[in-house]
Formats: sequence, C-alpha cells, structure tokens
Amino acid sequence: MAFEIKNAEYLASYPDIKKAKLPPFPQVAFAGRSNVGKSSLINKLVGRKALAKVSSTPGKTRMLNFFLINNKYLWADLPGYGYAKVPKAMKQSWKAMVEGYLEGNDKLRGIVLLVDGRRGLQLEEKQLLDFCEYLGLNTVIVFTKADKLKQSERAKIRNKFPNCLFFSVLSGEGKRELLKIIGQLFLPERD
Repeated sequence: MAFEIKNAEYLASYPDIKKAKLPPFPQVAFAGRSNVGKSSLINKLVGRKALAKVSSTPGKTRMLNFFLINNKYLWADLPGYGYAKVPKAMKQSWKAMVEGYLEGNDKLRGIVLLVDGRRGLQLEEKQLLDFCEYLGLNTVIVFTKADKLKQSERAKIRNKFPNCLFFSVLSGEGKRELLKIIGQLFLPERD
C-alpha cells in the first residue's frame, strides 16, 4: 500500500543544517542535478502544484528546503548540481551544504536520487551514490522524464539498475510506486 499524504506544507529553508531548527521527525531527502525535476516530483507526490517552487532556470533551489508531511515527517529538497549557471564557488557551497546535511543526520531515513532518464547516471550521481553507500543510507534511484524515454532506453536502464523507478510528472507514472517505497523503506512507522 502506498504512503498516504494527508497534508503537506512548506516548513523552512536553511543554508546550513547546523543552524536549522527542525522538529525531531524522520526525514527523506530528494537529491539530483539541477533541472532534473526535484521540485516538480515533490509537488506531484503531495498532489499540489506549488508546494515546492519550480523554475525553468536550473539551480533555483539554493538552500535545504524542508516540507512537513502529515505533521510527522520531513522531506528535504536539496540544492541541485551540474547544469546550473552559477559561479563555481556557489556550486562548491551547495556540495558542502548537501554533504553536511547527509553526514551525521540521525533523522535521515533515506535518499531519493533523481536522474534524468535521457542523460543517465553522470559522475555527480555516481559520487552521491557512493557517498550515501559509505554513510549507510537507504537510496532509491528514480529516473525522471520517463514519458520521453523509448522502451528500448528503459530496458537498458533497467538492466543496469533493476530496482530503479521511472517517474513522469506529466502522466503520474511511478507516483504510487515511489510513495510505497517511501512508506516501506524510509518511513515504516506510519499513521
């Protein structure tokens, strides 16, 4: 059975997790390159059009953005990496921000790593996967923009990553499956 979202609201944004004042709830983080569709995916999962801010310009998520789900869980929209046209120093600060969030976070239950299905896993995603494995974090790989993939492309991806999900914000493909995974693996103490 899929994880049911009864309510969702924006909670806060922080540039540094050490300065964050968050309730002690279990957390799930959404990570991926700039322009992969993290904010759109979060909006689709919660059934709202503008809970997470969506922009046509890559790199607009510049802080750790937290959302309160069902008044007992936190979802974190992490800054993207890769395509954003921002100064190199800003990209480095995002990397440090994300690593600081992931390390030593005893409330973090898992990472949803979004990958553009048309581009496949790039160096940054591989590094993030390795880092999550090193930290012992549950990770699920979600290939976004699935509506733009041919069946042959999906088959190649599935051969490399048999436990991955495909997600389309347009059609809703993968929504139910991802909510189920979030409920089972990351937030087992449900309502």
